[in-house]
Amino acid sequence: METKTERIARRNRERDRKMKSSPGYVTFSIMFTLAYPFIAVFTFLMSTLLSIFSGISRAMAWVVSGGKSH
Repeated sequence: METKTERIARRNRERDRKMKSSPGYVTFSIMFTLAYPFIAVFTFLMSTLLSIFSGISRAMAWVVSGGKSH
């Protein structure tokens, strides 16, 4: 006889197996794998731009404050 925990685990495994064989899951997995390098490059570029503009903003604030850093 199967315990409640074992039954829940079995149902979760069956649900995961069905989900992973669905066309939507397979399509998403393929598209994400293909898009990942572009996502990583975009994230790097946006982070770099944010850092540059943040530095410019801090420098301008320093100049406007007369060289005082808070």
